[in-house]
This record gives sequence, C-alpha cells and structure tokens, in this order.
Amino acid sequence: MYPSITPPRRVKIGDAAAFAGTTPRAIRHYHEIGLLPEPERGGDGRRRYGYDDMIRLLWIRRMAAVGIGLDDMRAAFDEAWDIEEILSRLEETLAAREAEIERQRAAVQRLQALDSPLGLLSELVTDRLAHLPPGALRASDLDTLLVTERVFGPLGAAIQAGVFIVLATHPDLRAEDDRLDAAEAALDDGVDVHDPRVEELAVQRCAQQMALEQAGEAAGLDADEEKLFEIYDADLEGREDTRMSPIEAITKMPYDFSPARMRCMELTARLLADAHSADH
Repeated sequence: MYPSITPPRRVKIGDAAAFAGTTPRAIRHYHEIGLLPEPERGGDGRRRYGYDDMIRLLWIRRMAAVGIGLDDMRAAFDEAWDIEEILSRLEETLAAREAEIERQRAAVQRLQALDSPLGLLSELVTDRLAHLPPGALRASDLDTLLVTERVFGPLGAAIQAGVFIVLATHPDLRAEDDRLDAAEAALDDGVDVHDPRVEELAVQRCAQQMALEQAGEAAGLDADEEKLFEIYDADLEGREDTRMSPIEAITKMPYDFSPARMRCMELTARLLADAHSADH
C-alpha cells in the first residue's frame, strides 16, 4: 500500500528554487525586474509560492535555457512579443557565441601545441613565430607582444613579432638591443631631459631600429607582412572591431618612464621618421 502524499498548497522560496532548478537569489531578481509577480506572504512574512507562481517560474527557466533575454520574456508574458524577431535576434546571438567558442577552442589548441603563454596571443602572432625554437622568445618579449596586441591589435603584434624573429636569429643585434635597454633604463628621474646622453641614446636607438628593419628585409619578413595585412583584413571582414583606439589604449596603460626617457623615445621616433622620409 502506497503512503499518502499531500502536496503543499504553497512553498517557501528555497523549495520553489530547488524545484525550478534555480536559486533564491535568481527568483528575487525576477521579482525586482517585474518578471515574476511577488507572491503573497505567510504569517511569518516570508514569500509563499503557489501553483501558478511555479508554472511561470518554470517557463522563465525554460526560456532562459534557450537564451531568450529577460526583456523578451517579459514581452512574452504580456503577449506583446514578436516571435520571429526574437528568434532571429537569438539566432544571431547564438551564432556569435558559437564563433567565440571556436576562437576559444583554437586558443586552447595553440596552448597545447606550443606549451607556452604565446598560445594565448592571436593566431596571426603565433603562426608567425611558430618556426622559432623553444626558448627563443624571452618572457619580456611575450609581455611586449601582449601589450602591442592590446593597443594595436593582432596585426600590430604580428608585425612586432618580426622584430623578435630578427633578435632571436641575430645575436649581435640582440646584444645591442640589451645594451640600449639598459642604457635607457638608466635614464631615471635624476637625469635631466637635456642631458647629452638622452640625444646620444636616441641616435643609437634609431640606428638599431634601422638595422633591425634591414635584417628583417634581408630575411624576407617584409613580404610576410604584406600577407599579414591580407589575412587580417579577411578575418576582420563581417566582424565589428571592438578594440579601443591606440591613442585611448596608450593613455590607459601605465608606464613608469622618467621625463628623460620619454624625451629619448620622442627623439627616436622623430629620427626614424626623418630616416624613412629620406629613404623615400
């Protein structure tokens, strides 16, 4: 003989949440936004949920499970929704989510293949650096690529990767780069912006940059960069570029550079611009 079971006429919020497969916090949020009407309260002042409340909560959970937004749910209950428009919008959202999942899966595969943080950068960057032997890139190189990709996007980082290819394959240029980095780091707040070392270093850094460019051209890296533009343009087509502008990004990235070092960088940029103008 089966035991007699008498279902409760009303239940507390914890039991309602457990039955619907959600949380009391989510149910309270539905109340706050007007999606689920407030039920009557018991003598203890707590909410009590009846059959109709549970039916509505179950429909909310089913709509949420397929990705229907809260505003569309509200319209559905008010019988004011355009089902075709909602489903079309939902299809676009799901397609974008699917594309994002594919990008994430590709990043995981790059991480597995490279066994390096390099795999977290864009495919454009990792493909360009794939032929370098393990350990050819320094941790500081990866940091620079990470910042460059944030400021200038995958294309800018892929072009910057060309510099690291040259440095990894030309020990003499790497040694000179290290020397210049150390000299620039020595331009601390105690160095006057008009100290002769500032201009001397700018001249030397400009010469180093020109040497890196020449080595890159000799290795055919400039031709690779033309292909990078084509790949990047094809990948960007049909997708909104949501990156902030380079100027905006630069103003938000903190650098602890002294005034002397900033002047050295400005002088270097000016010398490089003049050198490139003279070449053309």
